[in-house]
Amino acid sequence: MSKNIIIIGAQWGDEGKGKMVDWLCEQVDAVVRFQGGNNAGHTVIVNGEKTVLHLIPSGILHPNVVCLLGNGMVLSPEAFLKELNELKEKKINIEQRLFISPQISLLLPYHVALDGAGEAKSDKPIGTTKRGIGPAYEDHAARRGLRAEDLQNELQLIYRLKNLAEYHNFQLEHYYRLEPIPYNKVLSDLLNARDILLPMIADVSVMLDQYRRENKSVLFEGAQGTMLDVDFGTYPFVTSSHTIAGSASTGTGVGPNVFDEILGVFKAYLTRVGSGPFVTELLGDVGKHLAEKGKEFGATTGRARRCGWLDLVALKYAIRLNGITGLILTKSDVLDELKEIKVCTAYRYQNKILENFPTDISVLEKCEPVYETLAGWQSQTLGIQEAEDFPENFKKYLAYIESQLNVPIKMVSTGPERDAIVRTDELFLNH
Repeated sequence: MSKNIIIIGAQWGDEGKGKMVDWLCEQVDAVVRFQGGNNAGHTVIVNGEKTVLHLIPSGILHPNVVCLLGNGMVLSPEAFLKELNELKEKKINIEQRLFISPQISLLLPYHVALDGAGEAKSDKPIGTTKRGIGPAYEDHAARRGLRAEDLQNELQLIYRLKNLAEYHNFQLEHYYRLEPIPYNKVLSDLLNARDILLPMIADVSVMLDQYRRENKSVLFEGAQGTMLDVDFGTYPFVTSSHTIAGSASTGTGVGPNVFDEILGVFKAYLTRVGSGPFVTELLGDVGKHLAEKGKEFGATTGRARRCGWLDLVALKYAIRLNGITGLILTKSDVLDELKEIKVCTAYRYQNKILENFPTDISVLEKCEPVYETLAGWQSQTLGIQEAEDFPENFKKYLAYIESQLNVPIKMVSTGPERDAIVRTDELFLNH
């Protein structure tokens, strides 16, 4: 395995990255999350026991793996402490294994209130998780937000929080007509959390540089998916951070020359949460089948996901943006029963065929999918352990995707359990 690997979602999130990070962590010394907040959810099943993580990398389930939260994230102390308690209840040791960048931005109750109020007031809501992610990143960009390092100086924390509270409470009261959030309560909660958080604060950039010098392996983990990137996604129906591979550098404090491989995780079909254009969306029986069979409900919010056929136009876009060197396919078993499987190979817009993904959503909203229909395999892929045992039509499906994308599918997930992974590399490229 390469020494330093980036793993990202190649679609709209919910591709199964958490499981893949968990599996890859058996081969690395550390895993670092480089963007997002507790609006992401990773579900990992080990020996039948489910663990849902929102902030902490799933590498925490491996006793010898160090987990780092990079500066590119936004951290809710409340959500983080809740997650820590859940891990402790499972008897998972975190001592000297979990560290937070001092530059990480803190997500506070003001951000949560503003997020929910903004969605409620908008005549065209984005469909956020209402966890306060956007407002927290706004404060970060405006240089008024709190960072983990502010917890180290109580007087500085009090001063900066007071100014922030006045600013946001003015918005809540006078624009949204809501009750203000008491400054003293927020300060008290932060001071209570400080005793737990302070020992975990460490210079993540320095740690990663030391790992490089010691020739250790590091996995750089993204949240959400490429198509939700704040610049390159379906703006404005996007998240508030950079979800693409380039963010692994700026979100952790390492140079881009350290990375050896970039893996993109994608589903055998497509899902999307929240509002925004979705060219291959299925509103009929097939869409319902995918949602029910795939258990397509968000790990963070419980919201039902919109479902559609695999979109190679969007996937090629993700490959280009991220520089993806290898693909990981998940949830193929959801398609096991289908007689025919469609794959979108181009878009039709005003009698023109588009092969490149249009970034203007006014165009994207009017695009229609151009499909290639493939024969289904109509037999079980769930639980298969060897690539040779895949159904013949499933092998053809993999070969078709590889030939269209010109990037190898290196792994196939054949179920939710940790060990349900088949290494394929370039096995089907010339099938």
